[in-house]
Amino acid sequence: MNDPKKISILDYTYELPAERIALHPLTERDASKILVYKNGNIQENIYKNIAEQISAESLLVFNNTRVIKARIRFQKSSGSIIEIFCLEPFEAINEYSHVMNKKGSSTWKCMIGGVGKWKEGELSLESEVKSLELKANLLEKHTDAYVVQFSWTPADVSFAEVLERCGDIPLPPYIKRKTETADTERYQTIYAKDEGSVAAPTAGLHFTTDIFSKLAAKNIQTDFVTLHVGAGTFKPVKAATMQEHEMHAEWIDVSAAMIENLVAQIDKTVVAVGTTSLRTLESLYWMGVKAALQPEIKQLVISQWEVYETPLINNKISAKDSLTALLDWMKINKQKKLFTQSQILITPGYNFKIVKAIITNFHQPQSTLLLLVAAAIGNDWRMIYEYALQHDFRFLSYGDGSLLFVNE
Repeated sequence: MNDPKKISILDYTYELPAERIALHPLTERDASKILVYKNGNIQENIYKNIAEQISAESLLVFNNTRVIKARIRFQKSSGSIIEIFCLEPFEAINEYSHVMNKKGSSTWKCMIGGVGKWKEGELSLESEVKSLELKANLLEKHTDAYVVQFSWTPADVSFAEVLERCGDIPLPPYIKRKTETADTERYQTIYAKDEGSVAAPTAGLHFTTDIFSKLAAKNIQTDFVTLHVGAGTFKPVKAATMQEHEMHAEWIDVSAAMIENLVAQIDKTVVAVGTTSLRTLESLYWMGVKAALQPEIKQLVISQWEVYETPLINNKISAKDSLTALLDWMKINKQKKLFTQSQILITPGYNFKIVKAIITNFHQPQSTLLLLVAAAIGNDWRMIYEYALQHDFRFLSYGDGSLLFVNE
């Protein structure tokens, strides 16, 4: 394997004209085009027919995270606007729902637009929306974000309800328009369940109840994991080489029942719907390896580089044995679900352990998501992106997508 730390991000760029970025979704979710890549060949279709492109008895894994209204705009008495973008809880947590259900106050790591207008002595802002008074206090500054404590009255309202009343859907920065009423529904998958993401798992935006019916009719299995997508998914790689880029960590939440189903289906074609599902599934393998190598380990997390280093990279543990070891570890530690963080970075040279195909949108140049695509299909990513640009595919979150079978 080539050293992933030495990868130059300049080798993973392409020209993306602004007019190719989809600013709105199509009227029908499943009318979006899909590019199908397998064994070096390209076909075109639409999502409505995606079941035709996947073999029977395959397993599709979706990310059922739900996007929260993470952008909160405060207007000062002077008229100036300060926008706070909630990134992730700034506190020890053992379940995301506990944070979202907190009442009275909650502390978050945030980005702040117009922070220069938030002078010392003016650390408290108020917003009255639907009989709710919300205050924000700036506690401290970190290298890449701020820590903000929110408090509100009435105090018996949950933080999830506070965001629902006061916040706005956090469209990605490359969708250069204001949010619209339709975004509340369309920047959310139809199966979204567990609140916590500040960005949508966009590959899933194309799926409809009709598609799920067609998958079931063909005996294509479906299951769900939860990975709460952070704003870091849009973070451009500014470093010359990947060694200098810090990958964002994200919370994953996976039940033992799901892992058991994955073990039963492991010899079939496992298809990750989205890069977030893929990172979750591959993280499960490495967590299982850790559990097998160190049964006494108390916490299973995956850092950015360890899957490329010893002792993990030298292991000979199969996917089935790894996942079985993970289930054994969960049973010993009396955990019915795995709630932890993964910082896994998947780059060219990575050897996929569980996923055989990925359904994903078209990603930004010089992004970690494009590196992941290149890891799956090698240098053919250039051919695919050139094809998509030449054949009127729409790019990024609200755009079209692709079904890419991993090159062995």
